[in-house]
Parts: sequence; structure tokens; C-alpha cells
Amino acid sequence: ELLKQFTRVLQGVLFPTLQEELGPLTEKHRQLVALLSLIRIEAMIATWAGGVGRPAKDRRAIARAFVAKAVYNMSTTRQLLERLSADISWRRICGWESRREIPHESQFSRAFAEFAATELPQRLQDALLAATQEERLIGHLSRDSTEIESREKPLRTPVAATPVQPGRQRGRPKNGAPPPAPEPTRLERQASMTLEELLADLPRECNVGSKKNSKGYLETWVGYKLHLDVADGQIPVSCLLTSASLHDSQAAIPLAQLSARRVTNLYDLMDSAYDAQAIHEHSRSLGHVPIIDANPRRDRARKTELQEEEKRRRLLGHSPAEEVRYRERTTVERVNARLKDEFGGRMIRVRGNAKVMCHLMFGIVALTADQILRLIT
Repeated sequence: ELLKQFTRVLQGVLFPTLQEELGPLTEKHRQLVALLSLIRIEAMIATWAGGVGRPAKDRRAIARAFVAKAVYNMSTTRQLLERLSADISWRRICGWESRREIPHESQFSRAFAEFAATELPQRLQDALLAATQEERLIGHLSRDSTEIESREKPLRTPVAATPVQPGRQRGRPKNGAPPPAPEPTRLERQASMTLEELLADLPRECNVGSKKNSKGYLETWVGYKLHLDVADGQIPVSCLLTSASLHDSQAAIPLAQLSARRVTNLYDLMDSAYDAQAIHEHSRSLGHVPIIDANPRRDRARKTELQEEEKRRRLLGHSPAEEVRYRERTTVERVNARLKDEFGGRMIRVRGNAKVMCHLMFGIVALTADQILRLIT
């Protein structure tokens, strides 16, 4: 009801007032005004309260401009400044009355670094979800990842020497000696970690990633990997930016815990990359029903047998209703496509995990607000 009331005020009061003040508004202007009104950046950025030193330029207007940059799918800050100088309505919507008030490009860069350090867009996303999705019972969350290409050098991990366990000699063990206990995998360690420990354990540096596309060809990129949880209605709920080489399954449990703090859902939809016992058990421990596509393990000797066994398990384990619901998992892929094609996710010009995440999050915040308005209008 509050969102419906918001749209009535938007259509009946705000747009006519802005047209009298600024002149005719294009559809893109209307979209930007609606998204900024719903996001409410003003609640997250305080004005300058005085003090020693030179006051910073208006961070609220700069933050609105970065949201506008994502909405207009611009690749560089210089394009943003050119548009602010040329479009009077656009400039006044962001918060500047004249060209002389627009900060220099270097000030935009410093403000962006500040937003990345303080995680401003992440906090905007949390506030937007709390205001619109906290009391909603969500049917399912779809989980997937997408590649993020970045213009920076990948980190080369040095090859470390294999440590020798205390009391154990080098070389091949003697006949009859028990084999050494294997190191626990990341999924096994994640079962006993807190959310803060889970997030700290994930690698976040830029490196080289590879995955097979829908046609079976191997694709390689330099940069990062964005992991997303998307609610039904194509609303992003949680996201993580990790190294490109990290396997999708390693981010499933941290994503699930992040989403559980923000929304209430019933089903978790994942493809075969997440088919691991630890992920199944963690989903059930949260009170969810995991619907995960079966993944035949890569054992050449038993490949055909495993495929048949997994197919039988899948048919017996998923009811017809769950099979129908699993087809909705493609909503997360549509969100990935919209983020890259419409909200600047394909044009990364900053470096470092924090700044790349900040750039993507401005697009995700705008995408979330746009999708919420689509659902209620």
C-alpha cells in the first residue's frame, strides 16, 4: 500500500511540479526521478555540519549523479560530466543549478573512493530491501554467478612449498602406514563459521577465471565474479564480488546467510554447480527447500552409470511442482543480463575489489528500484 501511494504521489504531484519547473521531461528523466525518489540517498549522506578545513562538495548530488550514470548506462565519469553540462533538467534533478556548481572530475573520483570505502551503495540496497521486502514472504531465491571483466593485472599467486607435518618424514610413506588426513575443504570449513568469517575467507583479488558457456566452449576472462541471490520478481537480494577463479559453490553458504538476514524465502533454486551435500544441508538448516539440479561427477569409468543414477535421484527427489518452480531459476540470469546491458555492469573502468563492487552496486540499486516500480505499476 505504501508503494502504491508512492506511485500515486509520483504521478499526480511530483512529475507535474517538475514539468512546471524544468519543462518537458523525457521517459528517461521520469525513470531517473522515480528511482531517486525511491532510493532516498539523502537518508544515507549527512550534510556538512561545519568544522576545521575546507568543506567537501555536496556528496548527495554526486551520489545521485552516480546513480544517473548507471541508469543511463555510461562508461566513464567524463561522459557523465558532459551530460550534466549539456542537459539542464538532468543537472537540476541531480542537485546542481548551474554548470559552475558541478565539481571537477577529480572531485568525483575522490567522492567515489569515499563511497567505496564506506560501502554507500550497499547500505542503500539494504535500506531499500528493508523498506520494501522485509515483510514479504518470498517464494524462492535463485542463485548464480556471472563474470565481471576488469582492466587490471591479475594477481599471480606464488607456488608455496608443501609443508611437512611435525613428526612425519619426507617422501613416500612406508607400507602399511596410515595415509595423512586430508585438509578440510572450504565447504567443510564453512559449516562452522560465522558470517563475518565466511566473508573474510573468500578470495577477492583480481585473477583469471574460466567457465563453459551455454554452447560448451571454455571462456576465459581477467577480473572478478559476481554472485547473486535474486528473489522472484527479479529483485536482487544479496551479492558478493570474489576472485574470478572461485567456484560458484564456494559462495553459496555466505550468500544464503546474507539473504536470510534480509528476507524470508521458502525455496533455494540453484544449478548443478551447487550440487554439494553441504549446500543441501545448510539450505535445510535455514528452513528452506533446496531445489538443485543434479551434477554427474566426472568419473570417466562410471560416467554413464552416474548419469542414470543422478537422473533417477532427480526424478524421485523433485516433485512435479518443484520441477515447475526450478524453471524460474532463469530470473537470476535475466538480472545478470539487465545489469550488464542496461545499468553499466559491462563497462568497468575502476580498479580494485572495493571500487568495482561500488560501481556494480550503484547499478544493482538502480535495477532493484526499477524492478520494484515495475511490479507495482
